[in-house]
Amino acid sequence: MNDSNSVDAQQLFTGPAGERITIDLPPPESALVIVAHPDDAEFHCGATLAKWARAGCTVHHLVLTDGSKGTWDRGMDQSVLVEVRKAEQRTAATILGGTGVVFLGKIDGELNSDRETRAQVSAIIRRLKPEVILGHDPWKRYRLHPDHAAAGRLCIEGIVAARDPFFHPEQLVDGITPHRPEALLLFEPDQPNHAETVSEQDLQLQIDALLAHESQIETTHLYKSAAADPLQQFRIEQFERHERLGQWASVPLAQQFHLLTEQL
Repeated sequence: MNDSNSVDAQQLFTGPAGERITIDLPPPESALVIVAHPDDAEFHCGATLAKWARAGCTVHHLVLTDGSKGTWDRGMDQSVLVEVRKAEQRTAATILGGTGVVFLGKIDGELNSDRETRAQVSAIIRRLKPEVILGHDPWKRYRLHPDHAAAGRLCIEGIVAARDPFFHPEQLVDGITPHRPEALLLFEPDQPNHAETVSEQDLQLQIDALLAHESQIETTHLYKSAAADPLQQFRIEQFERHERLGQWASVPLAQQFHLLTEQL
């Protein structure tokens, strides 16, 4: 994003409840999505990432936990599952046009926003220097999975630590400098104020990326489905969901976020 194409130049309109909604950041040169588990990025912002990658954005994934509890099979070797989920995440990121995936490897279900983990997130932000960061909304109410809330806090805390030189100053060597992103997009937002329009092509890439997480199809994607063709029903539901979000933003298809810029 440059001065002539900044986050201040977005479309702005009033939503159905009278809220102020912006639409479509200019495609950034680089983006980092910070998530709790393999497949979280694909669920919540995969189509947006695909849209930006197609426009030339360098997209990185930071996955905080190892995904080792992502199965209903009590006989599963968790060390095998971790490697399976890493491979699935790399494939999914590639489908979306992503450049690389960083795995922090924290134990699934035990993620904490402690000083050590915050420092690791800060170091990655400082190294990659993304213009836009995407992450879980840490203030979302009625959330079940504790890792999502912890990942959201680590995203926020990592941004603050990465921008200010007296946080983790030992990192500032070999050309590494503090970094402040231009925008933060929180998905699963408790109070949405921004929409990213997506095309059918973008959304199909998101669905393809989700289905690349083959170990999760039974436990996550289809576990409530009674359809004769559950995969087709899953595709239909994805399109219907994004059509509903599009109606909120008065566009055909959209993904929903809370956008922060001035606070950064």
